[in-house]
Amino acid sequence: MQYGICHLNIVPVRLEPTDTSEMVSQLLFGEHFKVLEKRKKWSRIRIAFDKYEGWIDNKQYLDLEEENYALLESSAEELSIDLVDFAVEPKTQALTPISLGAKLNFLEHLHLEFEGQRIVGLQPKENILKIAYLYLNAPYLWGGKTPFGIDCSGFTQMVYRLNGYQLYRDASQQAKQGEALSFIEESEPGDLAFFDNAEGDIIHVGIIMQDNYIIHAHGKVRIDRIDHSGIFNVDTNQYSHNLRVIKKVI
Repeated sequence: MQYGICHLNIVPVRLEPTDTSEMVSQLLFGEHFKVLEKRKKWSRIRIAFDKYEGWIDNKQYLDLEEENYALLESSAEELSIDLVDFAVEPKTQALTPISLGAKLNFLEHLHLEFEGQRIVGLQPKENILKIAYLYLNAPYLWGGKTPFGIDCSGFTQMVYRLNGYQLYRDASQQAKQGEALSFIEESEPGDLAFFDNAEGDIIHVGIIMQDNYIIHAHGKVRIDRIDHSGIFNVDTNQYSHNLRVIKKVI
């Protein structure tokens, strides 16, 4: 088995091994993964954090020794908490941009130094919304995981991850985690709300706030009303999503 680590800020993970293929997720700086298949220009990988699979450009990652992969697997994540910062190569003073949520555990092996703020380990549930607000107004981007472009499940995954909790990548996968609540009145800020389409498939997720509000990625990361029917868009005065279930993960 081969292993790799992302040494660049934001790398697209694609459905097929071509630059024109759909982006299904992203690798952030410092994320590690298994290489399932390596071709001349592309590698099919399985991301360590959420077991998500896709293709990345071979020029956009570095090989990683198995022992270092195991070390990263056993270490608590250290994540950047600033919207954007820089790691510095000491000899050349070259800067590598680092976005919110970048993983900082392996800096010394990448010959980089970082003096910015970081967050480590489990945080109290009330911190969920504090982190969620950092993504407010981030534009919607299918497959995105950063404040420069993010999708609904990327948003919930990253907010939980920055608080030390693991969610899967897609909304349909996240909906299988946690404990289902019978009524919206049982929920508390930080719980997850899932929404389905006419066929009954889970297609959207957001984070419950106080007083029947929800923060979610729809066009942008925004705040809307939520009730037993679903999300009521405060700009259009219409329901945008049909509520399926509320889950308590923490």
